[in-house]
Amino acid sequence: MNTTPPHFGALFAQLGLPDDDESIAAFLVKHRSMARNMRLPDAPYWSASQASFLREALTQDAEWAVVVDQLSKALEDPEVTEQTRSLDDS
Repeated sequence: MNTTPPHFGALFAQLGLPDDDESIAAFLVKHRSMARNMRLPDAPYWSASQASFLREALTQDAEWAVVVDQLSKALEDPEVTEQTRSLDDS
């Protein structure tokens, strides 16, 4: 059983989104304003399956929960994005 938490880029890949740094940055810029005052899985830019995955990751406190929470914070706060990238590099 793998107990290593997934990386930020891996979450994008799991969601079927481009997972390179430029694509992730573009996604965060594009969707940042929509994330305020909204639970991440409820945001309008997710497909039904993406929203379900995010909801499940958070409610079941799955191994993805930490990185899903990081995504939520990155959409709310640009400084978190830089901190998250440095975590991916380690």
